[in-house]
Amino acid sequence: MTYYSGMVAAVPTANKQAYIDHAASTWPMFKKLGAQRMVEAWGEDVPHGKVTDFFRATQAEDGETPVFSWIEWPDRATADTAWQAMMDDPEMQNMPEMPFDGKRMFWGGFAPIYQFGRSEPGRYIQGFVLAVPEANKQAYADMARSAEEMFRRFGATHMVENWGEDVPHGKLTDFYRAADARDGEVPMFSWVEWPDRATCDEAGEKMAAEMEGQEMPEMPFDGMRMFWAGFSPILDRS
Repeated sequence: MTYYSGMVAAVPTANKQAYIDHAASTWPMFKKLGAQRMVEAWGEDVPHGKVTDFFRATQAEDGETPVFSWIEWPDRATADTAWQAMMDDPEMQNMPEMPFDGKRMFWGGFAPIYQFGRSEPGRYIQGFVLAVPEANKQAYADMARSAEEMFRRFGATHMVENWGEDVPHGKLTDFYRAADARDGEVPMFSWVEWPDRATCDEAGEKMAAEMEGQEMPEMPFDGMRMFWAGFSPILDRS
């Protein structure tokens, strides 16, 4: 079953090309260890939220841009073996300096619980981070299934909802802090793909108009602590 290593970071905007070059230099290593794909996406439409957002999550400083990234693996076993091999490799200590503050990057391992369509290179990415009560896993998957028709109707080409399976607690940042997770809640790392930003923006307006005046159904998670943003791919390797 497909498994994802999801990552969120804040990168100095001036270091965008250096970040792309750095990420590209790591792909041969990940591919050798079994990775199927690596995607790096640069924040293009990142709102500031009232409770949570990508800036707070990464403790972003002035002049930094949030980045939303993932590595795709054939299964969790391959991912776990690969990360352990990298930790045991003495050459990892000689990796070039990263063009961003790695201490504020956070990551985790995620497995899809619902998806439609197929991820394709070059698509505009709407990335989401949230926390869902563990007991509501199936209810959340059912909610995602019910939303598929609307997303497809407004132009979405792919959606994947990823449930946290191996999400570490960090010293400065992590998915739990990012979503202000409560006891018994599981982080989610999810995204929707659109042909381009214009389609995504138009879809958001149409959805808001369609739901105006309607009573919102009860959600199986706290939507006030969910945050999202629009990202453009800057690197896609497979």
